[in-house]
Amino acid sequence: MLVDEVTITVRAGNGGNGSVNFKRNGQTAKGGPDGGNGGNGGSVYFQGVNDITALSVFSYKKVIEGEDGVNGGRQNLYGRNGKDLIVKVPIGTFVTDLISKETFEIIDEDTKILVASGGKGGRGNNEFKSATNQTPMYAEPGEPGEVKKLFLELKLVADIGLIGLPNSGKSTLLSILTNAHPKIGDYPFTTLEPNLGVYNGLIISDIPGLIEGASKGKGLGDKFLKHVEKTKILVHCIDSNSQDIKKDYKLIRKELEDYNPELLKKREIVLLTKKDTQDEKTLKEKLNLLKKLNKRVFAISVFDDASISYLRPYLEEVS
Repeated sequence: MLVDEVTITVRAGNGGNGSVNFKRNGQTAKGGPDGGNGGNGGSVYFQGVNDITALSVFSYKKVIEGEDGVNGGRQNLYGRNGKDLIVKVPIGTFVTDLISKETFEIIDEDTKILVASGGKGGRGNNEFKSATNQTPMYAEPGEPGEVKKLFLELKLVADIGLIGLPNSGKSTLLSILTNAHPKIGDYPFTTLEPNLGVYNGLIISDIPGLIEGASKGKGLGDKFLKHVEKTKILVHCIDSNSQDIKKDYKLIRKELEDYNPELLKKREIVLLTKKDTQDEKTLKEKLNLLKKLNKRVFAISVFDDASISYLRPYLEEVS
């Protein structure tokens, strides 16, 4: 199951404590302070990875911790710094600090983004000696590392989004155009999570079937509407067996608008699917009706190679 929303706690490493120590050996009975400084705690970074399943690890690992710095030692021995931790999250993930409400997006595989800074190591007593205090009996404790409570939300980065009511032929079309093998069945909500496929270098996402009220959480809810936001073009599938294709079209458009009005500005292709189930006259009437709502309307059937071939160039216009 695709995990696309998680809440986690990130703790950077604590700084190591400074040491209180005095030089003592066979030659020196009462030497000066030689307590070393503690090491800095390790910081936590996020870095993108081209793997939409990468958030699944947080289903059972809710706390991410950086390495603590090592305490200082005698003979001015500095404690080792804690190792920085780099956490891989999918490209397209939005990270929100639940306290400050600041948000950033993971956009590539190269940029490391500092999430929580490690604590500074404390100074040992050797750092505090002076002309007036040659035997300081104290040292600094290490500073605690930053703690952040974060909400991670993945929004799939796809070129083409297949949208429509349940059982409108989206998954079948995806399987024909790409090498994806989504679950396909003749009942609503076969697709319970987005499926991805690659067609001529373009990423196609099959968005689970929407229903009336989805933008307000009904049915599968608005859980998957967010995955439409990143697409460059929407392919709206409408079952030609519908008794009211105009209503079906407007219903999905209304849900897009209610979720985010900007979605209506995206380029759109409308597909009247399962054309093989309609006689020529009925199919023509339904096509003409949809063309009044959208100029780019095509009738297709996965059993009609010519109709799929006719569609392909329009998909390839995405840039």
